[in-house]
Amino acid sequence: MTRVVHFEINVDEPERAIEFFKTVFGWKIEKWEGGDPPYWLVSTGDRKDLGIDGGITKRMSPDAGVVNTIGVASIDETAEKIVKNGGTIVMPKTEVPKIGLLLYFKDTEGNLHGAIQPYEGMM
Repeated sequence: MTRVVHFEINVDEPERAIEFFKTVFGWKIEKWEGGDPPYWLVSTGDRKDLGIDGGITKRMSPDAGVVNTIGVASIDETAEKIVKNGGTIVMPKTEVPKIGLLLYFKDTEGNLHGAIQPYEGMM
């Protein structure tokens, strides 16, 4: 079964957004070393509770907003299904070191999403 496993909030001013989410929601936000462009990991609460964690990144395109990333068993099979069913691959399969294989796609309505095939034991 595939589920949303991560979110990304694309922002114009990361420091301003980080302060906003820390202050309003009490989220724990730490810079991820090695991210290029810079990336901040967001912990939204206790992992025992309902919910997911995510990240904050600098907006790379004017239409980038909040992106939900869906965990999948096979990134290659998922890419094939996306295209076969009318979606488009925006960023082809890319390795995220120590995390897994990631791609970004648009659905039939033009919404941006991520799909990730995590490495064993990562999710």
